[in-house]
Amino acid sequence: MTIIVPSPGAAQVATDLPVYLDCNATTPLDPRVQTEVLYYLSEEYGNAGSRTHEFGQRAKERVQRAREQVANVVRSQPDEVIFTSGATESNNLAILGLAPNGEKTGRRHIISSMIEHKAVLEPLEELRRRGFDVDLVPPTHGGWVEPEAVLERMRSDTLLVSVMQVNNETGVIQPITELAECLSTHEAYLHVDAAQGFGKDLVGLRSPRIDLISVSGHKIYGPKGVGALVARRRGYSRPPLSPLQFGGGQERGLRPGTLPVALIAGLGLAAELSGSEYAKRLAACELYRATVLTAFEPFRPSINGDLERSLPSTVNLSLPGLDSEAVMLALKGVIAISNGSACTSQKYEPSHVLLSMGLEEVIVRGALRLSWSHLTPAADWSEVGRRIRALR
Repeated sequence: MTIIVPSPGAAQVATDLPVYLDCNATTPLDPRVQTEVLYYLSEEYGNAGSRTHEFGQRAKERVQRAREQVANVVRSQPDEVIFTSGATESNNLAILGLAPNGEKTGRRHIISSMIEHKAVLEPLEELRRRGFDVDLVPPTHGGWVEPEAVLERMRSDTLLVSVMQVNNETGVIQPITELAECLSTHEAYLHVDAAQGFGKDLVGLRSPRIDLISVSGHKIYGPKGVGALVARRRGYSRPPLSPLQFGGGQERGLRPGTLPVALIAGLGLAAELSGSEYAKRLAACELYRATVLTAFEPFRPSINGDLERSLPSTVNLSLPGLDSEAVMLALKGVIAISNGSACTSQKYEPSHVLLSMGLEEVIVRGALRLSWSHLTPAADWSEVGRRIRALR
């Protein structure tokens, strides 16, 4: 099967690959971002820490511009952006980095949700082992966490509330703005894992009450291996984070090591494009979702997660009587899809996200995740339908 993959600013390229519908795992690299990365790999290869010559100065200036590009998306200040290797590291720095302050002040209570990514749940489990009290809030049947359910669990010793912006399996947008408002009179820090929502749901991250935001480049058509932690000040005070690594003092001493200027430049441009092209990308994804739902409608799927509250680039569904592994195998070569998070796909286990939503295990085991982007070409949906019907 030959398809044409459109790319902004580039000629259409023919390929025999299936149509890629796993953008929640990683997105294709925008050609404009690729050009930017290659330029800073091959032409402007200076070290941003070199202060004695022009190569270092230009690298430093590009890093600073990338801080501005990332900060503009969430309406924060450039000096509040700390570059990391991705959202997983950012989550660890936000959560584990607050632990010493919690131990010092006696605030050892943390609230999060049952639907978080493993990059949040596992650092929380580590804190539990250290004696912290971790409270995980269940979602509604539709896949979101009610702010009131978080508020009911708040205590005087609550150090941190960590709730994701968009769930990676269902695409359901969490009510982060409302949650931030509920916490307006409490001292607890609010962390948002925005790996799936940064640049795709702009309003949700702009509340000044959100203290910490985790970002990943490869979810917004940027390169893998780079991300950011936005650590907002409250007045003149920064979140009291402690570093997890030592040596060099880069990134305000919180993330030492030589800055990957080329990757940071790519993240910065990808962030800028996500803002300037937001409406266009959203409209394209909404049209694609309509096509996906129409294609699967004859099979009477169960939709896992409230579509009214979801990003238009994700659908999680189960087909009655069909196991997800069998469906994915049947669709190989036509569309590339998944049945959950990429970080756990090597060893299939029923989704902790869908189980926490109260879905029956037969529904959970049949769940398929389809996720696309504004770059995704049309699939051969008639062939998809033919192959699914052959399984019955």
